[in-house]
Amino acid sequence: MGLLSLLIFLPLAATAIILLLPTSLRHSYKYIALGFTGAQFALAGYLYSQFDAAATGVNTRTGYQFVEQLSWIRMDLGTLGTLEIDYFLGVDGFSLPLLALSAFVMLMAIGASWHITKSLKGYFSLLMVLNLAVMGIFCALDFFLFYVFYEVMLLPLYFLIGIWGGARREYAAIKFFIYTLFGSVFMLLVIVGLYFSVINPDTGAHTFNMLHMMNPANYVENSFFAYINNYNEVFGIPARMIGFIVLFFAFAIKVPIVPLHTWLPDAHVEAPTPVSIILAGILLKVGGYGIIRICLSIFPDAAVDANWWLGLIGIVSIIYGALNALAQKDLKRLIAYSSVSHMGFVLLGIASLTAEGISGAMFQMISHGFLSAALFFLVGVIYDRVHDRYIYNFRGLASLMPKYTGYVAIAFFASLGLPGFSAFIGEAFVIIGTFNAESIGTGIPRWMAIAGSLGILLSAAYLLWTLQRMFFGQTRLKGGEEWASSLIDLSKREQLILFPTLTLALLLGIMPSLIFDKLNSSVLNLVALVTQYI
Repeated sequence: MGLLSLLIFLPLAATAIILLLPTSLRHSYKYIALGFTGAQFALAGYLYSQFDAAATGVNTRTGYQFVEQLSWIRMDLGTLGTLEIDYFLGVDGFSLPLLALSAFVMLMAIGASWHITKSLKGYFSLLMVLNLAVMGIFCALDFFLFYVFYEVMLLPLYFLIGIWGGARREYAAIKFFIYTLFGSVFMLLVIVGLYFSVINPDTGAHTFNMLHMMNPANYVENSFFAYINNYNEVFGIPARMIGFIVLFFAFAIKVPIVPLHTWLPDAHVEAPTPVSIILAGILLKVGGYGIIRICLSIFPDAAVDANWWLGLIGIVSIIYGALNALAQKDLKRLIAYSSVSHMGFVLLGIASLTAEGISGAMFQMISHGFLSAALFFLVGVIYDRVHDRYIYNFRGLASLMPKYTGYVAIAFFASLGLPGFSAFIGEAFVIIGTFNAESIGTGIPRWMAIAGSLGILLSAAYLLWTLQRMFFGQTRLKGGEEWASSLIDLSKREQLILFPTLTLALLLGIMPSLIFDKLNSSVLNLVALVTQYI
């Protein structure tokens, strides 16, 4: 078994052990999950340290490392040839940082699950299956295998929200499931269309291999998605543009973009804290990763034609998400809408089609991954104590919970893009890339960079206003003395979860090369692939 397979299937071993243990040992489930997730994080760190950034690329197999390829399904289809599906794994500069992020966030989620008491065997088993699916998504290089992991991820999230969530958990779980499934169904149609459009040059069979799909030479002439002499149209729209649009919206639901974002606030508000951490820290990144890995890499010609609209959608998401966050009275819903705004920067950076913009988008995904996880954990801390998140029910918390206030303040300042923290690097590179896009002819006007900067200003407004309302001034609590006695400061376990997260935000803000060094070659190869169609 290769290292990537081990990384993916470690959680499956944890699931098997948890399911086999009797319920009398239910208190050991969390330690098993923690142990296996910790081992997974250590393995992800080892892979990160062994990754040779100079060898990365996008178009060729040599650009991917730790590659594993086994024949999985072979079926004779008669006149249609042989069905060819491989167990094909590999990572490059785009996927490796997200693997490390996912392992880190899953470790946070396990640590945040200490107070879960309902159906522990089912809870931790589902959490481990979700862990497996996420790792598989970032490693898969066969489109069919990617789709399998993508769909497997949906099921545990549905149950984790629907069973362990809040009062309206069934509504939130069904809404999340329908939104995601809607995008997935149409994605499958494009996958099939790509399969019959691409030939494996080694075997002559149709293939789901993503790397072959990225090479124009492997497309069958006059096939539905052919690069050259493609005259196929649907309602007057070129087939390749249709494929790009369908895949984009399938992944954009996960990002999420406006107006496909409405599942996110409901899912976050109703989900338990560990699931909110995973939703914000990992699930949203699956959408951004899919746009980069699949939409841009397989349909670069369509991406060039559509990038102005992608930039506009990014700007709308940035400003709309920030304005909605400004209007919220529920702290958790405020953080959820801030995620819509911050992920808008990811889409704007991708739309710029510049090395700076795409690098900034990736850096923003990494930064937002652990900062949003920290913010949702901090919301969960106060909710666990008094079961309330209404902003106006709290005032003067700094005098009761000074350590908690310090962590919240640092997380807020890091999230709003204060220089010295990781979010500043991501947002600055996105703005720089967007501003430079016009000069190289990508079609993105400079006013989009200015509009994106407005989102940074709005994020400062809603985060600092929330900090002022809840933590400073004379202490006033809705629950009076009962709440005051319950609002104890952070425990050692809670600080152990938060301290590495905020330290990482500071470390990456000072030394962004820790990410950029792994990322740079992959970005340059992708930009070279896309800009030849400008």
